[in-house]
Amino acid sequence: MRSVFCFLVFLPALAAGAAFHDDGTTGPSSPKPEAATASAAESSGADAADAAAAALARLSTLAGQWDGTVEWSGARSDKGTMSVTYSLTGGGSAVLENLGSGGVTMMTTVYHLDGHELRMTHYCAAGNQPRLKARHIDLAHGTIDFDFVDATNLRSAAAPHVHGFTIQFVDDDHLILRFRFLAEGKESVEKITLARRAAAAGSS
Repeated sequence: MRSVFCFLVFLPALAAGAAFHDDGTTGPSSPKPEAATASAAESSGADAADAAAAALARLSTLAGQWDGTVEWSGARSDKGTMSVTYSLTGGGSAVLENLGSGGVTMMTTVYHLDGHELRMTHYCAAGNQPRLKARHIDLAHGTIDFDFVDATNLRSAAAPHVHGFTIQFVDDDHLILRFRFLAEGKESVEKITLARRAAAAGSS
Protein backbone atom coordinates (compact mmCIF):
# COMPACT_ATOMS: atom_id res chain seq x y z
CA MET A 1 0.00 0.00 0.00
CA ARG A 2 1.29 3.47 -0.69
CA SER A 3 1.99 5.70 2.25
CA VAL A 4 -0.20 8.75 2.56
CA PHE A 5 1.09 11.75 4.45
CA CYS A 6 -0.39 14.87 5.82
CA PHE A 7 -1.54 17.22 3.10
CA LEU A 8 0.99 16.35 0.40
CA VAL A 9 -1.57 17.28 -2.24
CA PHE A 10 -1.71 20.79 -0.81
CA LEU A 11 1.67 22.46 -1.22
CA PRO A 12 1.12 26.08 -2.28
CA ALA A 13 3.87 28.59 -1.77
CA LEU A 14 3.34 29.81 1.79
CA ALA A 15 4.41 33.21 3.02
CA ALA A 16 7.33 32.76 5.40
CA GLY A 17 7.42 34.47 8.76
CA ALA A 18 3.70 35.17 9.17
CA ALA A 19 1.40 33.71 11.77
CA PHE A 20 -2.35 33.19 11.44
CA HIS A 21 -4.27 33.26 14.72
CA ASP A 22 -7.55 31.65 15.73
CA ASP A 23 -9.26 35.04 15.81
CA GLY A 24 -8.56 35.54 12.09
CA THR A 25 -5.74 38.02 12.53
CA THR A 26 -2.17 37.80 11.30
CA GLY A 27 0.92 38.95 13.10
CA PRO A 28 4.47 38.10 14.11
CA SER A 29 5.33 34.43 14.27
CA SER A 30 6.54 34.59 17.87
CA PRO A 31 4.03 33.36 20.48
CA LYS A 32 2.14 36.02 22.46
CA PRO A 33 1.28 35.67 26.16
CA GLU A 34 -2.30 34.57 26.71
CA ALA A 35 -4.65 35.26 29.56
CA ALA A 36 -5.43 32.35 31.84
CA THR A 37 -8.55 30.48 30.78
CA ALA A 38 -10.49 27.43 31.92
CA SER A 39 -8.12 24.50 31.60
CA ALA A 40 -8.44 21.29 29.65
CA ALA A 41 -9.50 19.67 32.92
CA GLU A 42 -12.28 22.28 33.28
CA SER A 43 -10.49 23.87 36.21
CA SER A 44 -7.68 26.35 36.73
CA GLY A 45 -4.49 26.88 38.66
CA ALA A 46 -2.95 23.89 40.38
CA ASP A 47 -5.57 21.43 39.10
CA ALA A 48 -4.96 22.48 35.49
CA ALA A 49 -1.20 22.27 35.93
CA ASP A 50 -1.54 18.80 37.45
CA ALA A 51 -3.71 17.63 34.54
CA ALA A 52 -1.28 18.98 31.94
CA ALA A 53 1.73 17.48 33.71
CA ALA A 54 -0.02 14.11 34.01
CA ALA A 55 -0.87 14.20 30.30
CA LEU A 56 2.74 14.95 29.33
CA ALA A 57 3.91 12.12 31.59
CA ARG A 58 1.48 9.78 29.82
CA LEU A 59 2.80 10.91 26.44
CA SER A 60 6.36 10.21 27.58
CA THR A 61 5.47 6.52 28.06
CA LEU A 62 5.04 6.25 24.27
CA ALA A 63 8.84 6.35 23.77
CA GLY A 64 9.78 3.77 21.16
CA GLN A 65 8.74 2.68 17.69
CA TRP A 66 5.18 2.18 16.45
CA ASP A 67 3.69 0.86 13.19
CA GLY A 68 0.24 1.05 11.71
CA THR A 69 -2.13 2.37 9.09
CA VAL A 70 -3.45 5.73 8.00
CA GLU A 71 -6.92 6.38 6.58
CA TRP A 72 -8.49 9.65 5.46
CA SER A 73 -12.19 10.51 5.63
CA GLY A 74 -14.22 13.58 4.78
CA ALA A 75 -12.91 15.65 1.88
CA ARG A 76 -10.18 13.05 1.24
CA SER A 77 -10.34 9.25 0.99
CA ASP A 78 -6.85 7.73 0.95
CA LYS A 79 -5.26 4.81 2.81
CA GLY A 80 -1.70 3.78 3.53
CA THR A 81 0.84 2.71 6.13
CA MET A 82 2.83 4.72 8.62
CA SER A 83 5.55 4.31 11.21
CA VAL A 84 5.96 6.61 14.22
CA THR A 85 8.86 7.08 16.61
CA TYR A 86 8.45 8.77 20.00
CA SER A 87 11.36 10.09 22.04
CA LEU A 88 12.08 12.57 24.83
CA THR A 89 14.04 15.77 24.36
CA GLY A 90 14.84 18.93 26.31
CA GLY A 91 15.88 17.01 29.39
CA GLY A 92 12.56 15.17 29.42
CA SER A 93 10.50 18.38 29.17
CA ALA A 94 9.13 17.59 25.69
CA VAL A 95 7.95 14.57 23.72
CA LEU A 96 8.98 14.29 20.07
CA GLU A 97 6.73 12.48 17.59
CA ASN A 98 8.20 11.65 14.15
CA LEU A 99 5.79 10.30 11.52
CA GLY A 100 7.03 8.73 8.32
CA SER A 101 7.57 5.68 6.15
CA GLY A 102 10.51 3.73 4.81
CA GLY A 103 12.83 5.36 7.30
CA VAL A 104 12.00 8.87 6.03
CA THR A 105 10.43 11.35 8.47
CA MET A 106 7.66 13.39 6.82
CA MET A 107 6.11 15.21 9.79
CA THR A 108 7.05 15.99 13.38
CA THR A 109 5.04 17.02 16.42
CA VAL A 110 6.48 18.34 19.69
CA TYR A 111 4.41 18.14 22.91
CA HIS A 112 5.37 20.28 25.89
CA LEU A 113 4.04 22.29 28.82
CA ASP A 114 3.42 26.04 28.79
CA GLY A 115 2.59 26.98 32.36
CA HIS A 116 -0.60 25.14 33.28
CA GLU A 117 -1.33 24.15 29.64
CA LEU A 118 -0.29 21.23 27.45
CA ARG A 119 0.79 22.45 24.02
CA MET A 120 1.82 20.90 20.72
CA THR A 121 3.48 22.24 17.58
CA HIS A 122 2.99 20.23 14.37
CA TYR A 123 5.64 20.57 11.65
CA CYS A 124 3.46 19.62 8.72
CA ALA A 125 4.25 18.34 5.23
CA ALA A 126 2.13 21.26 3.98
CA GLY A 127 5.01 23.53 5.03
CA ASN A 128 3.31 25.32 7.93
CA GLN A 129 3.52 24.85 11.69
CA PRO A 130 0.16 24.85 13.53
CA ARG A 131 0.29 25.37 17.29
CA LEU A 132 -2.44 23.81 19.40
CA LYS A 133 -3.33 23.53 23.08
CA ALA A 134 -5.17 20.80 24.96
CA ARG A 135 -8.76 21.82 25.62
CA HIS A 136 -9.81 18.55 27.24
CA ILE A 137 -7.71 16.00 29.13
CA ASP A 138 -9.41 12.77 30.17
CA LEU A 139 -6.74 10.25 31.04
CA ALA A 140 -9.31 8.02 32.76
CA HIS A 141 -10.76 7.39 29.29
CA GLY A 142 -7.43 7.75 27.51
CA THR A 143 -8.05 10.87 25.42
CA ILE A 144 -6.51 14.30 24.96
CA ASP A 145 -8.17 16.81 22.59
CA PHE A 146 -6.28 19.77 21.13
CA ASP A 147 -7.62 22.93 19.48
CA PHE A 148 -5.89 25.28 17.04
CA VAL A 149 -4.29 28.42 18.51
CA ASP A 150 -2.26 29.83 15.61
CA ALA A 151 0.27 28.82 12.98
CA THR A 152 3.49 30.07 11.48
CA ASN A 153 4.05 30.21 7.71
CA LEU A 154 0.29 30.01 7.06
CA ARG A 155 -0.78 32.46 4.36
CA SER A 156 -4.51 32.54 5.24
CA ALA A 157 -7.24 30.77 7.19
CA ALA A 158 -8.26 28.98 3.97
CA ALA A 159 -4.80 27.53 3.36
CA PRO A 160 -4.42 23.82 4.18
CA HIS A 161 -3.55 23.24 7.85
CA VAL A 162 -4.23 21.10 10.92
CA HIS A 163 -6.90 22.80 13.03
CA GLY A 164 -7.53 20.08 15.62
CA PHE A 165 -6.05 16.87 16.97
CA THR A 166 -7.03 13.99 19.25
CA ILE A 167 -4.82 11.30 20.73
CA GLN A 168 -6.46 8.17 22.11
CA PHE A 169 -4.55 5.76 24.35
CA VAL A 170 -6.31 2.47 23.65
CA ASP A 171 -3.94 0.61 25.98
CA ASP A 172 -0.20 0.61 26.68
CA ASP A 173 0.58 -0.82 23.24
CA HIS A 174 -2.14 0.62 21.00
CA LEU A 175 -2.79 4.20 19.99
CA ILE A 176 -5.03 6.21 17.66
CA LEU A 177 -4.15 9.68 16.33
CA ARG A 178 -6.73 11.86 14.58
CA PHE A 179 -5.55 14.98 12.75
CA ARG A 180 -8.38 17.30 11.73
CA PHE A 181 -7.33 19.09 8.57
CA LEU A 182 -8.96 22.15 7.01
CA ALA A 183 -8.44 23.35 3.42
CA GLU A 184 -10.58 25.92 1.62
CA GLY A 185 -13.31 25.42 4.22
CA LYS A 186 -13.46 21.63 3.75
CA GLU A 187 -12.51 19.29 6.59
CA SER A 188 -10.74 15.93 6.38
CA VAL A 189 -9.73 13.61 9.19
CA GLU A 190 -6.49 11.66 9.04
CA LYS A 191 -6.85 8.63 11.35
CA ILE A 192 -3.61 6.85 12.23
CA THR A 193 -3.98 3.53 14.07
CA LEU A 194 -0.76 2.33 15.71
CA ALA A 195 0.65 -0.61 17.65
CA ARG A 196 3.92 -0.58 19.56
CA ARG A 197 6.47 -2.39 17.41
CA ALA A 198 7.23 -5.12 19.98
CA ALA A 199 3.49 -5.73 20.42
CA ALA A 200 2.92 -5.75 16.66
CA ALA A 201 5.71 -8.29 16.16
CA GLY A 202 4.37 -10.48 18.93
CA SER A 203 0.89 -10.64 17.38
CA SER A 204 2.09 -11.58 13.90
